[in-house]
Amino acid sequence: MTFLRECFIVFRRQLRMNLRNPAWVIIGALQPILYLLLFGPLLKPLVAQFGATNAYTFLVPGLLVQLGMFGAFFAGFGLIAEWREGVVEAERVTPASRTALLVGRLMRDLLQLLVQALILIGLGTAMGMRASWGGVLAGVGITVLVGGACAAASNALALTTKSEDVMAPVINMVMMPVLLLSGIMLPMTLGPAWLERLSDFMPFRWVVDGVRSSFAGDFAANGVMWGTGWALALFALAVWWGTATFRRENA
Repeated sequence: MTFLRECFIVFRRQLRMNLRNPAWVIIGALQPILYLLLFGPLLKPLVAQFGATNAYTFLVPGLLVQLGMFGAFFAGFGLIAEWREGVVEAERVTPASRTALLVGRLMRDLLQLLVQALILIGLGTAMGMRASWGGVLAGVGITVLVGGACAAASNALALTTKSEDVMAPVINMVMMPVLLLSGIMLPMTLGPAWLERLSDFMPFRWVVDGVRSSFAGDFAANGVMWGTGWALALFALAVWWGTATFRRENA
């Protein structure tokens, strides 16, 4: 109960900061919404080439994963600002669990991601997406796991670098191949064989395939199993890294 109370205290403070300045929430949701509005119509004539029947049922799952990755990966920038202002140092001198300092922040990031995901799904439905609602819930669950993994990794990277000038190029260097090889916009089956084989080693490709299969209601597909497995593995690894970084800061 003490741990949960500490998590809630950190979460409440972080949420208040977001409510005072909701710009990041709006900006985070704006990019996938623009993709949905501008890229979706271009995708409609092409979906039959890779076996899909509805452009938005294909596109929205990929944009959800993109939202979870790109939005959460920038969570650490706020932590750098808090470290510079002495907030992290002040938290370190309290008896609060170092794990709670991370989990409370993750709760804020996941709530923000959930709100953005609901906006994206609602807009996709209005534009013609037809999906299994049970699959939508499962897909959002996988996306939340991926978002939690990226947010935890971002916080760990923030406390490791302690500099926006270092962190920004590192994130861009990581996210570019992830975006290109995960099949968020177009399936990797459209590319040459060597590129498709290379994407098999990209965990986020399996996550995207898993969310797409769940939206289609095909829970028996291998993609759902692999996507869920990779999402859980990435989440566990990132939370371990983030917790270890917070504890090391206390040393």
